[in-house]
Amino acid sequence: MHFLITNRPNNRNIQGYITRLKLYNVKNLVRVCERTYNDEFLKDAGIFVHDLFFKDGSIPSKRIIKDWFKLLKVMFLYETDEYIAIHCVSGLGRAPLLVVLALLELGMPFEEAIREIRAKKRNALNDEQLLFAESYRPKSRLRLENSKTCSVI
Repeated sequence: MHFLITNRPNNRNIQGYITRLKLYNVKNLVRVCERTYNDEFLKDAGIFVHDLFFKDGSIPSKRIIKDWFKLLKVMFLYETDEYIAIHCVSGLGRAPLLVVLALLELGMPFEEAIREIRAKKRNALNDEQLLFAESYRPKSRLRLENSKTCSVI
């Protein structure tokens, strides 16, 4: 599994954003914040946008978590070099939190998952999000036999 956590693009910088996504073979983009760009630019580039909105600074609902894992299971059913991109406004709260939950489901200990995220996104996750991640108990939602590696950018 490969994750690319980014900040939110807008219509002025969307073409450069798409160029960056293509460097990582992104075909799926998860948006967890308000829309500030035209999805058609991404569709035309062969990138599908998935909306999993939840409030800034908060934790995701059970439905958002279920939809996130459903998407990951479909995407990473087979070994692939494709990254899934995920963004919130600044790339420091909601997006990293969903990636932490995926890392926990893959069996990574909490402390290691937080270290992995914060090595890439310094100051990621607020206190409420950290407490939620620490208390999260994996439910074996991501049992992927072919998944040997995981990377976060």
